[in-house]
Amino acid sequence: MTAVPARPADSFREVLDASDISRALTRIAHEIVERNKGCENIVLLGIPSRGVPLARRIAAKLSEIDNSHVPVGSIDITMYRDDLRLKPARALAHTEVPPEGIDGRVVILVDDVLFSGRTIRAAMDAVSDLGRPQAIQLATLVDRGHRELPIRADYVGKNLPTAQSEAVHVKLTELDDQDSVVLGVDAQ
Repeated sequence: MTAVPARPADSFREVLDASDISRALTRIAHEIVERNKGCENIVLLGIPSRGVPLARRIAAKLSEIDNSHVPVGSIDITMYRDDLRLKPARALAHTEVPPEGIDGRVVILVDDVLFSGRTIRAAMDAVSDLGRPQAIQLATLVDRGHRELPIRADYVGKNLPTAQSEAVHVKLTELDDQDSVVLGVDAQ
C-alpha cells in the first residue's frame, strides 16, 4: 500500500470566513427583496447538500428584512444530471416542496458554488417537473466562472475567479461544524 503524501498546509487558503459568509448572505437577501419588491411571492429551493442550509439562512434574513415568512424547500437533481452514466451511482437526495407549492411563484434556486452551470440546468429541469413557476432565479454563495452553459446567477455572494485546476470548498456549520470557503488545488 502506497502512502498518500500530505498536502502542504498552505495548499488551501481561506477566501471567506464566517463573518464574510454572513455579510454575503445578508447582501443577497437585500438584493432579493429589492428585485422582487418584497418576499410575498418567493419560494427558496436549496440544491443539496450545501444549498439547503444556505437557502434556510437566506430565508431567515429575508424574514428579518421584510417581516414575512418565506417558504424553503430542497430539490434533488440527481436524476436530471447529464453525467449519470459517467460517474458512479449516487444516493438520491430529498426533494421537499413547501406546502405553498411553486406554481405562479418566483422560485429562487440556492447553491453553494456556481461552476459549469450543469447543476443549475439540471435543477431547472427538476423544477419544471414540479410545477410552473412565474420565474426562476439563482442565488449562489460563490461564482467561480468557467461556465459551459449560458447560465448566470442573479445573486452572488462572491465572484471568485479560479483556474480550472483549483477547487472551491464551502464549509457550513450545519454540515461541517464551521463556516468558511477555501480555495486550493485538488490532488489529481
